[in-house]
Amino acid sequence: MSKWSLRVYSAARTDRTFSLGHLGIQRQHREWEPCYFTAVTTRPSKQLETFPNPRPGRDYHIAFDCPEFTCLCPLTGQPDFATILIDYVPDERCVELKSLKLYLWSYRNEGAFHEAVTNQICDDVVAAIAPRSITVTGKFWVRGGITTNVTVTHTK
Repeated sequence: MSKWSLRVYSAARTDRTFSLGHLGIQRQHREWEPCYFTAVTTRPSKQLETFPNPRPGRDYHIAFDCPEFTCLCPLTGQPDFATILIDYVPDERCVELKSLKLYLWSYRNEGAFHEAVTNQICDDVVAAIAPRSITVTGKFWVRGGITTNVTVTHTK
């Protein structure tokens, strides 16, 4: 058993009947058995995975709302928090959601100006899937009494 294993309990395959005959009670008791699952570790990644567009002949929007984006201020090293909104019309490929999550997570310990990181996210998504159009908006939380909203667009 590794130190990363989790112990959880699941219902046993058999039920056991117990009786309190002197009280006129008979009940089914479900017995619990431990089972073990190995924790899956995920790490931040700059790799965006893709999959084929299921409807390449039709224009439709795919929108992601990512409210937990974090990067570091390149001047102070303090964390900057933002909501990243990605809205695109796919062409031949679509972005796989978990890889997008890990990609955004990869910025957590990187210093980046708001304008630079929003443009980089747009550039990386365009490089991965070549969408018909895309808009990436970074809504950065208050810093020094000022909020920043950066909107980047790209069309074929």
